[in-house]
Amino acid sequence: MQQAARLCHVDSVLEGQARGFDPLAAGGDSVLVLRSGGQLRVYRNRCPHLQVPMEYRKDGFLSADGQRIICYAHGAQFLPQSGLCVYGPCLGESLQIVPHCIEQGWLLIALDQLG
Repeated sequence: MQQAARLCHVDSVLEGQARGFDPLAAGGDSVLVLRSGGQLRVYRNRCPHLQVPMEYRKDGFLSADGQRIICYAHGAQFLPQSGLCVYGPCLGESLQIVPHCIEQGWLLIALDQLG
């Protein structure tokens, strides 16, 4: 993987938890990492509706029960397993998946995937 960013140790994101990261050091979390169904997933932190960040506070991406990713700007709801919007103004659209790999217990992403 060329120009990879090491985001976190895989054990630091627990089931039903999401965390934001700023791998480009741009001053805001551009990706979110979550664990759902035992699997880590990485998405861009951009709602497909208006391309705005989704959290309402640091690491505040999930509904209270941890079952949906929520865009707190517009109320859109996304499935953690696929990023598909199932409620809100971008119904049927999806969050952008960020390809990742795990090396020696660390979650890495390619920086060129962030555009």
